[in-house]
Amino acid sequence: MATDTPTDVFEKYRPLLAGVAYRMLGRVADAEDVVQDAWLRWSARRRDDVEEPRGYLIRVTTRLAIDRLRQIRARRESYIGPWLPEPIATDFGSTTPDAAERVVLAESVSLAVLVLLESLSPSERAVFVLREAFGFPYAEIAAILDRSAPAVRQMAGRARKHVEEGRPRYQVDPAQRRAMTERFLVAASGGDLDALLSLLAPDARLIGDSGGRAKAPLRIIEGAEKIGRFLQGVAERSIPDMEIRIVETNGSPAVLVLSAGVPDTVLQLEVAEGRIQRVYILRNPDKLSGMTSL
Repeated sequence: MATDTPTDVFEKYRPLLAGVAYRMLGRVADAEDVVQDAWLRWSARRRDDVEEPRGYLIRVTTRLAIDRLRQIRARRESYIGPWLPEPIATDFGSTTPDAAERVVLAESVSLAVLVLLESLSPSERAVFVLREAFGFPYAEIAAILDRSAPAVRQMAGRARKHVEEGRPRYQVDPAQRRAMTERFLVAASGGDLDALLSLLAPDARLIGDSGGRAKAPLRIIEGAEKIGRFLQGVAERSIPDMEIRIVETNGSPAVLVLSAGVPDTVLQLEVAEGRIQRVYILRNPDKLSGMTSL
């Protein structure tokens, strides 16, 4: 009887490992490095020492991601301007048959949630990702982190409470969010201040991430009026050979702006109670290379 090779086994679980690592780290390159390190450890391991490959690989990946998160957080202290997670293309509709599971996956990878996870400790973030996004039992998470199950339950409760407090109470379905994105795009590209103000919540916030590599606000802009006037100014700027597409990133519609075929900007909205609560603008070219294929 043929048996799976170490490569076969690892490739079987690679999407799961990449999903955990990205949600832990918020950047594709860092997640890929962690998965590669997990592969090196797996390939060097004696197979007869591993009773359950999935559990072993998740444990190794999670611990590597915790170590990497501690390292990159020190680097982010010198990051120029606000930091946002790197956008990733998603299509849960075709890859995940269960509607409820699609909602959970999309929510766990949303920019809004990933931003909230930034304020958790690395261990709390690991617990939240494994429990909320992938449904791991508390006992299994405890074994992964070398913690007791009661301690993991407490960490999960704190993390969940933090995310729930920062998340809008009322979410909208994908169709409504896409419609809002299209209306926002028309108003913003035309510099229509009145139309923008009708879409933005009074206490809306605009968060731009350029890493100092492109033009973007170096501070969070607060209030509909200030955001509207900022976007008016943006509309007046010309982008060479501009092309605009509406795509899906991080489980939600987003605006992708290309200049001569090269990704220039990704803009995504957080919508609740019929208004735009957050505007996320990503312009750091290091975070946009994955958008080329969209």
